[in-house]
Amino acid sequence: MAEIKFEEALKKLEKIVEDLEKGDISLDEALKKYQDGIELSRVCSQRLENAKKRIDLLTKNKKGEFELTPQGDTKEEE
Repeated sequence: MAEIKFEEALKKLEKIVEDLEKGDISLDEALKKYQDGIELSRVCSQRLENAKKRIDLLTKNKKGEFELTPQGDTKEEE
C-alpha cells in the first residue's frame, strides 16, 4: 500500500467496516474489502507503534528541573 496518513487509513478502514456490516455487497466484493481492511489495519498498527517509539517522557534531572527524554533513553538517577 502506498504511503498513507494514519487518519486517512483509519477513515478508509471505518468505511470498510461500515460496508461489511451492512451486508448488502457481493461475496467477492466483501472479500476484497476484508483484504483491504486487513492491510489498512496493519498500516494503522505500524503507524501507532512508530508513534509510541517517538513519545518523549518528561523526567526530572539532578537539579530537579524537568527535561524531555526520548522513551527508552531514560537515565537512572545516581
